[in-house]
Amino acid sequence: MYRKDYLLRLVEEMTQMLSKVFGLKQQKKHTEALWEIDEMLSRQFRLNSKLLHSLSPEDIVQLFRNGEIVEADKLQSAARLLEEEADILVDMDKQEEGNTLFVKVLHLYLSASIHGGDPRLYDLPHRINDLLKRVRIQELSDATEHLLFTYAVQEGKFASAEDSLYRLLGREALDYEIGKLFYERLLALQPEVLERGGLPLIEVEEGLKEWNERFSHGIDPKITRC
Repeated sequence: MYRKDYLLRLVEEMTQMLSKVFGLKQQKKHTEALWEIDEMLSRQFRLNSKLLHSLSPEDIVQLFRNGEIVEADKLQSAARLLEEEADILVDMDKQEEGNTLFVKVLHLYLSASIHGGDPRLYDLPHRINDLLKRVRIQELSDATEHLLFTYAVQEGKFASAEDSLYRLLGREALDYEIGKLFYERLLALQPEVLERGGLPLIEVEEGLKEWNERFSHGIDPKITRC
């Protein structure tokens, strides 16, 4: 009950603050908008923008870890503030800084989702999809790409998961067992589920066969399928 009440208060305060920031952005009062975001970070999470800019996304996730549990809804709330900050930076013609922050936010959103974040708080799936259109997928870190792969599987987006799998393979950033397990798990699903995920049964069977042949023949793991 306490957690639910806390989240309700947090989301209500976030909604009010984001509405205020939107108004400041419309007036081109970017500095004031950034102040509002930083003040919210400090009040709710005892963090500040400068610190979060200096940390890796993996380190930020650790800040929201309580023992073995990642406080996913707090994490996605902080990420939502950073996303708004990134948008302001882009609006201020600080493209590189803003885009770098967008990539970090994507990592945080993916982590929040994978660790059980409530997708309804800020329409998390929509926010992730929007960021995937804004960032350069090929430039994601291996860690973020692994999260994207896991998220795509979790959401039943199997074609996207396979694309992510082969990007990691092209970087030699995963081993044989991950891909093998991916295809074998898909074979246990109903054909209509695979169809909805964009990867029909015949493609799953072909994918597993090709995956096994790559490694059994000692083929250099270079990307060919996407």
